[in-house]
Amino acid sequence: MVPGPSLLAFALTSLALIVIPGPSVLFVIGRSISLGRLGGLLSVLGNALGMLPLIVAVAVGVGAVVAQSLVLFTIIKFGGAAYLVYLGIQAIRHRRHTAVTHEATPDPQSRYRILAEGFFVGLTNPKTLVFFVAVLPQFVDYSAGFIPLQMFELGLVFFVLALLCDSTWAMVAGTARQWFARSPRRVEHLGTAGGVMMIGLGGVLALTGNKH
Repeated sequence: MVPGPSLLAFALTSLALIVIPGPSVLFVIGRSISLGRLGGLLSVLGNALGMLPLIVAVAVGVGAVVAQSLVLFTIIKFGGAAYLVYLGIQAIRHRRHTAVTHEATPDPQSRYRILAEGFFVGLTNPKTLVFFVAVLPQFVDYSAGFIPLQMFELGLVFFVLALLCDSTWAMVAGTARQWFARSPRRVEHLGTAGGVMMIGLGGVLALTGNKH
């Protein structure tokens, strides 16, 4: 187990990183604007679940190998960026359909699709992988042993904090969307705005985070 002081210090460090708008926050806001509160919350859950394989990979040492490999890191980075651009284009293409159904509850199939899309985005976020590889080991008590378990525990702390904070962003953005959604035309514009945000985010991820 991670010592209490180290766990608290890591939680504060993680919280400081999470509350600053970054790729995950922008993704959640864009999805919530395009899909509404429920769609945004499902995206948050999927995005958070996508972190779990990264946490496991870092805990067992695979994450460090990926982060240090230029080829693997680049594949993950550009794969995630391309998928964000794809989601943004889809949001813009289907903005009229979104405007017609903005008050409807997504059917079970759509919910699973939204979860899966969020999962893939979380799994291919290179900034999360680099954070885990670079930061988690600094809060591990090596004298206590069970290093993989300690790193997994720290990863779960980050997972819970990210889930709570991103859900707040989803609720705020989704509520704002409903407030603006007094007419189908405005919902169309919101859907377009959400799509543009995701396309822009994909471009930013593709151009940043290069390994040196």
